[in-house]
This record gives sequence, structure tokens and C-alpha cells, in this order.
Amino acid sequence: MTSMIKKTVWNAVAAASLLAVTPYALAQQPAYPSKPIRLIASQSPGGGIDTVARIVAGRLSEAVGQNVMVDNRAGANGSVAGELTAKSPPDGYTMMLGAVGNLAVNPFFTKNMTYDPLLDLAPVTSAVTSGSVLVVHPSVPAKSLKELLALARAKPGELAYGSSGVGGSGHLASGLLQSLAKIKLLHVPYKGNGHAIVNLMSGEVQLAFASPASVSASISAGRLRALAMGTGTRSKIFPQLPTISEAGVPGYEAKSWYGFVVAAKTPPALIARLNKEIVQVLSRPEVVEAMLAQGDVWTSSPEAFGAHIKAEHEKWGRVIREQGITAN
Repeated sequence: MTSMIKKTVWNAVAAASLLAVTPYALAQQPAYPSKPIRLIASQSPGGGIDTVARIVAGRLSEAVGQNVMVDNRAGANGSVAGELTAKSPPDGYTMMLGAVGNLAVNPFFTKNMTYDPLLDLAPVTSAVTSGSVLVVHPSVPAKSLKELLALARAKPGELAYGSSGVGGSGHLASGLLQSLAKIKLLHVPYKGNGHAIVNLMSGEVQLAFASPASVSASISAGRLRALAMGTGTRSKIFPQLPTISEAGVPGYEAKSWYGFVVAAKTPPALIARLNKEIVQVLSRPEVVEAMLAQGDVWTSSPEAFGAHIKAEHEKWGRVIREQGITAN
């Protein structure tokens, strides 16, 4: 009995000591964030993802009191950035601004991928959604989508289009156009949309689907010619442009989107904190205005963004299989 009493007393003392120490120990843990945050932009400088990342990074730095540094990691349609993010420590200090390629469709094009976007990345929030504009080099003798389609049918496989990479939004948008319009184009993938647009302006390729922001100045200057929008409705940025569906390919619609993710197994509390801060940044009137050239600000809960990524994975998987879209 004496032994039992001693044991009970000892357990009570130990428990009391633990209760006394735990708040102190917790108090010693640094508040998040306590050091700079790395924001990986999954495209080269100058593209839409880079633009959005830099708009958010500066204001997010002010909001959280730590420097948010943009790190451009282009390549493999964003898979380079996706792998870096997936394999980073799940501590909230590395996140990525990705897109449909490295968050939803790359597994359909790449064998032996080193990460699974649905399993190895955790959604934080969506950011921007927009439709791409179909642009051509001025040397292309087509002033409308119908004329471009006629030219493509007359020269199957000769007109080359640039994209940010295999499985990127530009590749998928062009693949869908080829399938619905019954034409054949030559795919030329680049390491990022910025490179694709530079080479389009030089005449190395003849056409591309691009974010409005990346080509609006070149369109105004006459270095590129815009033919149509890939959205279901006309764009506020280019209201004079018909949609591809209006211009001769009924039922066509392909949107691009960006969103923030972190490594899987990042604590939910940190994801919630990042979601709150990023959503607040994206909701600022000046940010909404700055994003107009990219598209519409579109924020969500981590759960809703995760559901969207899964739905896009399934949707484009069906299109890729049914239409025979393959890596060149």
C-alpha cells in the first residue's frame, strides 16, 4: 500500500511539473513566420506566374513581417518547381505558385515523375483565373481565326505554336483547338511562357496561347496580332476580340489558373495562416486592379482549391486521352 501511495504521489508531481513546463516550452517556440519565406514561381521571369508572385510577395512580406523571396524555377512545365516544393521541409517556409501543368496534368505526360501533385503537395488557396488570348506573329497571313484555321488546314503540321511546356495551359488549349477544329499544328515547348513569347515575337514560332498580361504591350505595339480569346465569354481586357467559340469553333473553352501550394504534411495551422494572409492580400483593391491584366482574382479555402485541382486533373485527363494529346 505504501508503495502504491508513493507511486500515486510521484505521478501527481510529475503531471504537475509537466503542466508547469508545457506553457513555458510552448512560449519558447518561435512565432510563425520567424524567418524569410521562399515563394517558388514555376515559370521564368516575365510570365504570368512570375508577375502574380511578385505582386503578392511584396505585400505578403509586409503582412507577415518577414521577407517573401520569389525564386523562379522554370522547366518541365513546372515540374522542376513542383518537385522542389514537394521535397521541401513541411514547415511553411517554402511555397509555390503553380498552375494547371504542375498541379494537375503533368502526370499524364511525364513517366516516372518524382512527385505526385495530388499527394505530395497541399493546397493553400487559388489565386487567379483567366482565359488565354490566341496570338500570331505579324508575318502570318491570317487576320481572323477562320483564316488561321484555313491556313492550318492547307498546311497541316507546318504552323508551329509555342507553349510553356508539355502539359501547360498553352499546350492543352492548342491541343483542344486542334481536336475540335480538325487541324494539325507543330508543338514547340519552351522553359516557360516568357521564352515562348520571346520566340514568337522573333518569328521562330507562328502562334501561341498566352496570358493577356504577357502580350498586351506587344499587341498594342503591333509586334503580335490577337485573333480570339479562349474563354467562354469575351474578355474585359480585349472586349473587341471574339471568343474562339464565337469565331468558328463552337463549344471551345480553356481557362488557365494559378494557385499557392506547400509540401504535404505541412501543419494545418500553418496552411490556415498562409491562406488567411494571402487571401487578404489578394482582396486588396489595388491588388485586384493590378491583377486585371492577368485575369480575375479568385481565392478559396484550402479544401475548395484541393477539390478544384482534383477536378481539373480528371477533366484534362479525359481530354488528353480522348483527343490523343501527347508529348512531342
